[in-house]
Amino acid sequence: MKNSKYFVTVILFCFLFGCSTDSDTAIENIDSNKLYFPPINSDEWQTNSISNLNWNEDALQPLLDFIETNKTKAFLILENGKIVVEWYGNNTDANSNLAWNSAAKTLVSFTAGIAIEEGFLDVNLPSSNYLGTGWSSLTTTQEQSITVKNHLTMTTGLDYTVTNNNCTDPECFTFKNLPGTFWYYHNGAYTITHNIIEGATQQNFNTYFNNKLKNMTGMQGSWLPFGYFKLYYSNARSMARFGLLNLNKGNWNGTSVLKSETYFNEMTNTSQNSNKAYGYFWWLNGKDSYRLPTSEQEYTGKLIPNAPNDLIAGLGKDDQKLYVIPSKNLVIVRMGDAANDELLGPSSFDNILWEKINNLIN
Repeated sequence: MKNSKYFVTVILFCFLFGCSTDSDTAIENIDSNKLYFPPINSDEWQTNSISNLNWNEDALQPLLDFIETNKTKAFLILENGKIVVEWYGNNTDANSNLAWNSAAKTLVSFTAGIAIEEGFLDVNLPSSNYLGTGWSSLTTTQEQSITVKNHLTMTTGLDYTVTNNNCTDPECFTFKNLPGTFWYYHNGAYTITHNIIEGATQQNFNTYFNNKLKNMTGMQGSWLPFGYFKLYYSNARSMARFGLLNLNKGNWNGTSVLKSETYFNEMTNTSQNSNKAYGYFWWLNGKDSYRLPTSEQEYTGKLIPNAPNDLIAGLGKDDQKLYVIPSKNLVIVRMGDAANDELLGPSSFDNILWEKINNLIN
């Protein structure tokens, strides 16, 4: 391909171009049913080959051509935790730190789960218990009616038609609907969940996140302020590590980063009545209807028709994608610039990308 830097894996390269190494034999002896976790504080990561998985070799190059043409900078496919495809292009390599954008919301819902498990936070209590009073322009009674769960599910009832939907100043938080009665993708109401977790744990959010989640999985990266936003930047493998943690329901290689199966299931299943395709900041496939950011409309059908029904996803502006597919033991990462004009949440790019992925893995 022109003007790109990429590798699929050393073993896959050898399969495609006919070289031979002892590691080919070693890979064939790996128990494919055992979920693999890369070591912490190491760049080591076990690989597997398309041939060993009986995937369609002929579909690989069309997939890579498609992602490169559509402004992708990093793309990974893990199967059972092992890297099968790893590609970098458009002036990016494995060490490049890229923005997760709203896909990082899933990091926050997971961290909230840890705080709940440790007894610091209660999802059913008013967020004012942790934010104090006066964080909004609502009355005290109205503030008290908004729970932590309302923030996690985009159902706070705060006015999303304000001039700046991202604003977290008190004057930007005004009343529109009763909490829990309507779903709308309100970034300001999300961003303040960082403060909710800080108030609950009495710790700086970044410190708590690093100690309880990031360091437990070997992720790198950091939260950086950008206006009202708090953006997470990391390399693509770190996003893949988080995906692998969620593929194994919060357990990292025998260590329970999030022990509560109840919370994990709540986080990754329909969380309210207004948008069936939304959990706690996770997008859910396979539902019969969904809503999208910047729209009040409800759409009929699956979120991503070409994707498996059990797919859960962290999705961010400019087509940041973290797909977790338990039925196929897959984690897929796509980071880069916007593939098209649909900047937020799921887009038509998701469905076409899944057509290409299906050609490879089916």
